[in-house]
Amino acid sequence: MWGCQRDERSRGWARRALPGDDAGELSWLLFHQEDVLSLDQARRFLSVKAIRHRVATGRWRQAHRGIYVTHGGPVTEAQRRWVAVLAAGPSAVLAGLNAAQAWGLRRYHSGAIHLLLPARHQTRSLPPGIQVHRTTLLPAEDVLDVGQPRRTMPARSLVDAAQWASTDDEARAVIAAGFQQRLVGGDDLHQVLERLPRARRRRLIRATASDAAGGAHSLAELDFLRLVRRAGLPEPSRQVIRRDAAGRRRYLDVWFDLWRIHVEIDGGQHLDPRTAWVDMQRQNDLWVEGNRILRFPAWAVRNHPDRVLAQLRAALRSAGWSG
Repeated sequence: MWGCQRDERSRGWARRALPGDDAGELSWLLFHQEDVLSLDQARRFLSVKAIRHRVATGRWRQAHRGIYVTHGGPVTEAQRRWVAVLAAGPSAVLAGLNAAQAWGLRRYHSGAIHLLLPARHQTRSLPPGIQVHRTTLLPAEDVLDVGQPRRTMPARSLVDAAQWASTDDEARAVIAAGFQQRLVGGDDLHQVLERLPRARRRRLIRATASDAAGGAHSLAELDFLRLVRRAGLPEPSRQVIRRDAAGRRRYLDVWFDLWRIHVEIDGGQHLDPRTAWVDMQRQNDLWVEGNRILRFPAWAVRNHPDRVLAQLRAALRSAGWSG
């Protein structure tokens, strides 16, 4: 029913023109709601006969009972979100990973549309692919009421996405991405957790948020930090800012300051030649200063932790660590 295309940028629907100054209320409503509206909204501007004519001629399509997409092309991810919220009613709030995506979270996709509803709210008939979550704890500070569509704030969105994730690793990765992509910072997630004393994975979310706020901005970096702590090695700094020879800001994944050891955790993007050359230049600048640099691929941190720790211990001892 949805006909959804994930890559919206390849479609004209993602590049909608701003209505002109002389545009009517319906045009502005459709602009704000990604060309989706409910029957009740449509009847404010059109007769039932006019609405049926638009559907019959293919100008509009019925995405669900009483919900219309006002074009004949593919339904985008943003439009799926609007269909879900309008179908669920005025008490519904876009939540979890979908709300985080609406705030700008990249590289994470949810097959289902996640909604939060009050615990005692009666559920309407909903389209397929909508996951409803009930809550008695949704304070005003966790909701953007004027959102397009109405949705949870970034920190609450990430906490809920972590609660509803299928695995612990997925939960940790989403939280790290939220910090890396500047959706949240500091103790934003801790404040949400204070309002959710029974949150699922509460301890994991709190620990991951603390590490991510300290600079561990990827799942591989979080995995490496866990290895270091379990092995009793010194606690490093993360995402330390350094200046290269040209004065540009560079970020070090892991930095053992006292021993001047720099550790880089390489994800798949480091296989790109341009990224690799940037890495090499940064490392050359550090080597010139006399620092030790270790590089580990993310898969080695996960699959060969003993080898990673052995090399790190050897580097620390060579630099004067007596542990």
